Amino acid sequence: MNSGQIAAGDVDVDLARLFAGFRRKWPRILLAALVITGIVFAVAFMATPQYRAETRLLIETRESIYTRPQGTVDGDRPILDGEGVTSQVQLISSTEILSQVAGALQLGERAEFSGGGGSLVDRLMVLVGLKSTPPEAPVDERVLTAFREHLTVYRVENSRVIVIEFSSEDSALAAQVANAVADAYVAVQSDAKLLSNTSATDWLEPEIEDLRERVKEAEARVAEYRAKSDLLLGQNNTVLATQQLSELSSELSRMRANRSAAEVQAEALRAALRDGAAIENQPEVMASPLIQRLRERQLELQTQIADLSTTLLGNHPRIRALQSQLTDISGQIRAEAGKVLSGLESEADTARRREADLTSELNQLKVASGRAEEEQVELRALEREATAQRELLESYLTRYREAASRSDRNYLPADVRIFSRAITPSEPYFPKIVPITAAAFVASLLIMAIITLLQELFSGRAMRPAVDTMQPVASPAAPEPKPAFDDAAESRLPSSASRTVHGLAAAAPSYEPDAADTAWEPQFGEIGVEQASEKLVSGGATRALFISPEGDEAAAASVLVARDVADSGLRVVLLDLTASGAASLPMLESVAYTGITNLLASQAQFAEIIHADLFSDCHIIPVGTADPARAMRAADRLPIIMESLTAAYDVVVVECGPADAGAIGRLLAADTEVLVSMIDPREGEIAADTAEQLREAGIHAPILVTPAGKAYPPGRDAA
Repeated sequence: MNSGQIAAGDVDVDLARLFAGFRRKWPRILLAALVITGIVFAVAFMATPQYRAETRLLIETRESIYTRPQGTVDGDRPILDGEGVTSQVQLISSTEILSQVAGALQLGERAEFSGGGGSLVDRLMVLVGLKSTPPEAPVDERVLTAFREHLTVYRVENSRVIVIEFSSEDSALAAQVANAVADAYVAVQSDAKLLSNTSATDWLEPEIEDLRERVKEAEARVAEYRAKSDLLLGQNNTVLATQQLSELSSELSRMRANRSAAEVQAEALRAALRDGAAIENQPEVMASPLIQRLRERQLELQTQIADLSTTLLGNHPRIRALQSQLTDISGQIRAEAGKVLSGLESEADTARRREADLTSELNQLKVASGRAEEEQVELRALEREATAQRELLESYLTRYREAASRSDRNYLPADVRIFSRAITPSEPYFPKIVPITAAAFVASLLIMAIITLLQELFSGRAMRPAVDTMQPVASPAAPEPKPAFDDAAESRLPSSASRTVHGLAAAAPSYEPDAADTAWEPQFGEIGVEQASEKLVSGGATRALFISPEGDEAAAASVLVARDVADSGLRVVLLDLTASGAASLPMLESVAYTGITNLLASQAQFAEIIHADLFSDCHIIPVGTADPARAMRAADRLPIIMESLTAAYDVVVVECGPADAGAIGRLLAADTEVLVSMIDPREGEIAADTAEQLREAGIHAPILVTPAGKAYPPGRDAA
């Protein structure tokens, strides 16, 4: 960067004189600190000791499952959230509880609470004006005021524990008051529950008497209406008409089913007799005992005929006799089937007449049931009113008995428990003489040291005139030669990097422009590598695009600039877009690393292509190992990648190699510097062509970077 700077003012602070004055006055500083410490020690020593005791309460439900009122569950318990516990803290500090404790312990007779002379510290604070003189107030008011000053009640965070702290000159009194306040709070809670229980019983007693009368009236109205409307109840509390209707409907359905079954059976048997079909298989015929016996006899005769037919002829008298008997039995079966048919027809006719009678009765009951339903609506309304009154009375009676039994047995546990009572403290909490004295000594030393330094500054003894730091700036045309690395730095590099850099150094001889070399002067402003680095750092550029029209050998300038900018403390990344990886080799000593082509070809993640320079704090994104043709198909993603790199790094250096000006157009953005790297700017034709291409692409202010700003002797590392 440019070393010329403007002075911030006409004078500067002379630290040597400042601390010299501090050394001269250190006895006075020490003496003042000792005096202040002695005063603090005396005040702390004469201060009245204060003792502190604490009692801890736990807010919880004390009701057991055996004595809990009937019908209550865990959800019916009192609300014990943070707001509820905080409210109990305020209740403990109430005037009622404090007055009870003050009266029970006779605190008004103690000078500490009645407004006596007070401690020595209090009297000194009144004399100095830091504390007002106690006003002439009643004794009770003064006692309560002093009580509140000594009492601290707070809730332990994220719990239902309340801590009661009390401080006093008397250690025994501190414990007594803390315990007395806790006991008074528990008593107040118990009295509050007793009062609530008593109020409930007083209110429930007349309400119960009133409800009894209303229940009697409601039940009397129900009975009167039922008797007047003739709503007789049957089974299951159902109106008799409705119950009869249901039963008659069931009987009618059964009778219809019987009639239909008898008609179907009779028709089937009639058809069998008419058609001369076998009637033995009819279910009704088979059900007759006589037919069953005739059928058995028929089968016996058929069996005998079959047996005799094997030895006798068909006209044999015995066979003819058996066949005659068989014919008589078949006639008897058909005659009996006719009787069965007559019985079925008679049964169907009887069922038909019964069905007609039932239908008539059903129609009459429908009318009666409809009228009963209308009357039952009013009856149900009266019954609901009576039931509601009865249930309310029973509920009130249950609650009254429970409340009365609790009052009689005096069982009303408060929802609080004292689980840690205060004990008499043995050591005072104030004053802590040693810590107070040590803190006073350190604070007084610090204050006196600051006062002494301010005195030296304001007196002007520690000030001196400012030195002019303006230095002449060397002309870019004649920079001072400065080697990039010394011999020791070169010896630390690996041999492969040394050979590569020596090759670049041999192709980049030191150049001194003369009057004849003017081909490049109208197009570029020439600077060296160091000036290019300073321009990027001070100019605020976020991107630096390097074009190397001479080929890969000129890519060493981008490497040097990136390393210089990284050495200044900025975050720098170098993106190598050359075909051969000329910028990657000096920084990684190899080109076999994943890089930008792997990212474009979706073969690597973003974090996998960024590598660290082996010889600086700079980062490098090499060309990569993917197929360039496949990577170029995703070249549209390159501007997005550049935006991401710009957001992550302070400066993004891009080595484009011998690319033309039109090819780098997509990489241009705000705060972008375009630099042309040339080893030998005397090649006017290359410089002129490059300038023309940049001008056609809209880039009118490119910067020529040459080794002129830095001399690189043969054999020195240029990268």
